[in-house]
Amino acid sequence: MAEVGGYEVPAFTRRAVGKPRVYVSSGIHGDEPAGVVALLEMMEKGHLGNQVEWRVCPVMNPTGLAQETRENTQGVDLNRDYLRQASEEVRGHIEWLERQPVPDVFLSLHEDWESTGFYLYEIQKCACASVAHSIIDAASTEIEPEPSPLIDDHQVREPGWIFHEPRSDFPGDWPEAIYMAELGTGVSYTLETPSSLELEKRVACHQLAVCKAVQEFLLTRGV
Repeated sequence: MAEVGGYEVPAFTRRAVGKPRVYVSSGIHGDEPAGVVALLEMMEKGHLGNQVEWRVCPVMNPTGLAQETRENTQGVDLNRDYLRQASEEVRGHIEWLERQPVPDVFLSLHEDWESTGFYLYEIQKCACASVAHSIIDAASTEIEPEPSPLIDDHQVREPGWIFHEPRSDFPGDWPEAIYMAELGTGVSYTLETPSSLELEKRVACHQLAVCKAVQEFLLTRGV
């Protein structure tokens, strides 16, 4: 997809003609390693099932990951760069996305230094049923839902569940999820684990949430 600072920004595809399309990304913030570990482990162990067509970007910000910083080496927050496209990583990513069919579902793995529990953002651009409850229930076997009624300046719909309009909070700073909504993706879930907990627990929580999200999505599609 791209090469930045001597690191590859990898992208993987497993095609399955006629199957629902799921795109998953992690590591867009370099100081959020749990999603990267979770997704790479799932790929290595063959836990991405054959009932969907997969597109996976497990290490979106390799220079940030190497230096344990939110931003890349140039100080760019990649998850605010999808409108300006100032970074080589995001430009390469968009070029790759534009060569792919639009996914039905987008899952983005993140972490939050301020939260104490698991939570998610949901963006809907279709009339499909929400699977937020099922994801939160699955994640709660490892990490309880975030109890705060206000998360990152967003009022929750229910504990751990932010229902977000398909537009950016700050017009010039598009996150990946907003770009995917603009691209036409029907539904997205941004999954957040609390950075204060041990890595193993955060990794397991992300894996449970991803598996449940895909499982429930397939059920809503009658697959």
